[in-house]
Amino acid sequence: MEQRPSFKTALANSVAAAVSRAAPLLARARNVVGRRLGAEETVAAPQSKRENSVILQIAGMTCGGCASHVEKALLKAPGVHEAKVSYAEGTARVSGDEALDPAALSAAVQAAGYQAAIAKRAGAATPPEGRSGKIIDREAMREGRGAPLQVAIIGSGGAAMAAALRAAEDGARVTLIERGVIGGVCVNVGCVPSKIMIRAAHIAHLRRESPFDDGIGASKPAIKREKLLAQQQARVNELRHAKYESILEGNTAIAVLRGEARFKDSRSLIVKLNEGGESEIGFDRCLIATGASPAVPPIPGLKETPYWTSTEALESDSIPERLAVIGSSVVAVELAQAFARLGGKVSILARSTLFFREDPAIGEAVTAAFRAEGIEVMEHTQVSRVAHTNGEFVLATVNGELRADKLLVATGRAPNTRGLALEAAGVAVNAQGAVIIDKHMRTGAPHIYAAGDCSDQPQFVYVAAAAGTRAAINMTGGEAALDLTAMPAVVFIDPQVATVGYSEAEARLDGIEIDSRTLTLDNVPRALANFDTRGFIKLVAEAGSGRLIGVQAVAPDAGELIQTAAIAIRARMTVQELANQLFPYLTMVEGLKLAAQTFNKDVKQLSCCAG
Repeated sequence: MEQRPSFKTALANSVAAAVSRAAPLLARARNVVGRRLGAEETVAAPQSKRENSVILQIAGMTCGGCASHVEKALLKAPGVHEAKVSYAEGTARVSGDEALDPAALSAAVQAAGYQAAIAKRAGAATPPEGRSGKIIDREAMREGRGAPLQVAIIGSGGAAMAAALRAAEDGARVTLIERGVIGGVCVNVGCVPSKIMIRAAHIAHLRRESPFDDGIGASKPAIKREKLLAQQQARVNELRHAKYESILEGNTAIAVLRGEARFKDSRSLIVKLNEGGESEIGFDRCLIATGASPAVPPIPGLKETPYWTSTEALESDSIPERLAVIGSSVVAVELAQAFARLGGKVSILARSTLFFREDPAIGEAVTAAFRAEGIEVMEHTQVSRVAHTNGEFVLATVNGELRADKLLVATGRAPNTRGLALEAAGVAVNAQGAVIIDKHMRTGAPHIYAAGDCSDQPQFVYVAAAAGTRAAINMTGGEAALDLTAMPAVVFIDPQVATVGYSEAEARLDGIEIDSRTLTLDNVPRALANFDTRGFIKLVAEAGSGRLIGVQAVAPDAGELIQTAAIAIRARMTVQELANQLFPYLTMVEGLKLAAQTFNKDVKQLSCCAG
């Protein structure tokens, strides 16, 4: 029987062969560097004897064993005293004497079957101009290796991840740059934790009060916010690891660089590394996916106070006795109701009315529901000054002072585009600082795209993800567009708010003649069976054709019915065609059918499940 060599012997032979293969590359690299320094074929020896160190970005590692192979290859390179390779970070930290040559290190790594780029060089006595602290030119890295497309993505949220995965799937090499926590706003401090908190608050509310209290005894729940917070954060951590971190760790085509990026020009980025120093990244295509942050209005005194944004509110381990909320839209109303249902006394200060940009009936219905729960809704109330004295907030308004233990500012979100040096790349923004893009996610600069909340698209994570995927398709040679004409939206309060397509006002603004009908929930069998008839379903149709162009709903589980409406709009169905569809009896979505029937029938005169 043939005797196989031991693993150690095989590995040693492999490393030796790798170093041997690297020799021509090493010589060529030295010659190139030598010519750049004015030498004929070699680089002059450094005059200083100081210790040199180099940080390499390594791509192609799939496990800890790969890191070990890279480390052994680096230790064979001239001048190397120590090499530490991290699979998790995708980096190699190498130190050595004056003979340490970054080009030789890269050649040794490539000969071992991986890719290397210089992320940082420190301690060189006289570093060659233009090389210290920079990543090797991507074009040079691709010579003779099939030239994969080099894609740089700034951010790691919904748009960034969708784009990175699709670009990698299409054969690109992706560098994903993140300055903070992987995963962006949605999974960490937005959608996921807020919906967990809202659900907990809903359970607390039902234990305290429900339409069935005559037959099911109600009781005051004991709220242990610190335990709810621990449960909430555990699920956040679990989802971030499952849907972001582990996926990135397992994809060899995506390298993660930790730092803050800014454009040098339309073909390269400067990254201020979290660990210190800077790197330069060259790219063929770039996606800006930096998201947005809470906007803070210029109210006198506000910035000097310990106010909350949604981030601090969701991380709080206690429920304030008195909470004031400045804002009137999604984040403001969702968190206001959650804190109220968990035991706080909540006041909402709206500069106009709740949901003033939507159909007026939405704001009216939500205001009525909130006031019925004991939430104070102060309409047409603008805060002129904020102070924090003796542990409490004092808000000055035209209607007098309001005092609270905590203040939540939820007045919208601003794109994270400051500091990117977009002007250096020729990328334009609008008055709000959002990157201006076309339906293909292209900016005004060739090869640069944007997606998600940092762009002028609607700020929803599913829009961001869809845009990121389409941007990647376009970056890798495709031609995909994002059509937002039937984009559904949901506000997770109780009753929920859900919309898609045109409102009456928006249709008229676009010159569309419309016909509309509103069905109150006391006409929907599911709502009657629930003993909860708060809200309505409104259909907006094009006059003449009867084509459905918009739906607005305020109802328990409105978010579960709105996608059916979106599909009907996308299919260009008429209200009559919608009315003729089969809907399961005693579902909330059946309300769509009943609302469609109101265009030519009195549904009060129909049997309970009439077709």
